[in-house]
Amino acid sequence: MILQSINPTNGELIKSYEEYSLEHIREIIELSHNAYLNHSLSSYEERSTKLKNASLILRKEKEEFAKLMTLEMGKTISQARSEVEKCAWVCDYYADNAKEFLKDEIVETDASKSYVTYNPIGLVLAIMPWNFPFWQVFRFAAPNLMAGNGGILKHASNVSGCGLAIEKIFKESGFDENLFRTILISSNKMKTVVENYRIKAVTLTGSTPAGKSIASTAGNVLKKTVLELGGSDPYLILKDADIDQSVKACATARLINAGQSCIAGKRFIVVKEVAEEFTQKFLGEMSAKKMGDPFDESNDLGPQAKNDLRDELHQQVLRSVELGAKVLLGGNIPEGKGAYYPPTLLVNVKKGMPAFDEELFGPVAPLIIANDEEDAINIANDTVFGLGAALFSNDIEHAEMIAKNRIKAGSCFVNSFVKSDPRLPFGGINDSGYGRELSPFGIKEFVNIKTVFIK
Repeated sequence: MILQSINPTNGELIKSYEEYSLEHIREIIELSHNAYLNHSLSSYEERSTKLKNASLILRKEKEEFAKLMTLEMGKTISQARSEVEKCAWVCDYYADNAKEFLKDEIVETDASKSYVTYNPIGLVLAIMPWNFPFWQVFRFAAPNLMAGNGGILKHASNVSGCGLAIEKIFKESGFDENLFRTILISSNKMKTVVENYRIKAVTLTGSTPAGKSIASTAGNVLKKTVLELGGSDPYLILKDADIDQSVKACATARLINAGQSCIAGKRFIVVKEVAEEFTQKFLGEMSAKKMGDPFDESNDLGPQAKNDLRDELHQQVLRSVELGAKVLLGGNIPEGKGAYYPPTLLVNVKKGMPAFDEELFGPVAPLIIANDEEDAINIANDTVFGLGAALFSNDIEHAEMIAKNRIKAGSCFVNSFVKSDPRLPFGGINDSGYGRELSPFGIKEFVNIKTVFIK
């Protein structure tokens, strides 16, 4: 089978890749396992030096990596540069802090000495998506390499070039050439890879159906998984919100990466007292955003990553309109080449519509009117997902209470759009997955938390 990388801006073929045979993948995994055995015995100082090298390479070759991302999946060049910088940041963060995060923890018992220690477990398989083709990988790789594990990456086929570039970065950083490997394989053959006895755990970022499938396979062979899946993040605008500030944050949250983000704002829930003002200003903000060539620095969003994904998004909009939603902005497929879809604003959105119930993975903003604050909270929690959430209010103490105690999600941001940060745990609940990435919590997901007891 041939894996293809297609430029979503014009539909032209960038490059074709021959899929690896299962026998070749088994050989790679065996080589990676042997590299892991040596790496697991190295000091934190050795690992830190190599991961710092990766950070230096990322910053030195930032423009090259940014162009590759923009070419393969269509994100704007400015956002691609920021993504590379964020990858360098996560490398530095774990290089500087992993030793402290994983230090032995003394526990007083009836032993003469007892403590908890953290040991590497082996090869971690990462199944990663195309929407943040560098960041998704580095946020898994940096903590795992510092913990002493090895990595096998199965990247989305349309960003195979990014996957191979990341493999090269780690090789050039001084890690064993087989410690982190990218395998080129179609998704329908992943069962054999997950079941390989050298693979000790699996992390997946992707859709909820993909997460369920991989978790089922891994569970049958008793391998731990961390799943970061879809979301339908609610953004609550309360009656005392700063409307101008919330409008800008909401527009950014919906349109960043052309709306192709699991933690993008997906449902905008406005209490009726400020609904008219918010709607008009939100419409103006969304209308002002420019869509076009992602290499053009003046554009705010590029195309969707693939034509089929753009078409699926459009069908969700059309089905919502059939059920009573109204299009205030956008909602059409532009003529010409490329997988473009314009900033779109839907109103009259209600439960039972795709715009309410499903994840809209693109620049479509559903607007939902709530009777009051309590109704807004209930609407926000009325979802099978639970990744991120945000709320806007000038009563910070009250907003914090809602964020902390009332919103059912893996994170809730007050007066800001949701974003990941190496210093904070990242992940969701319900159909948005389980486990955490980033922060001290992330590095402890794939280690053996071992008790040592000495009498």
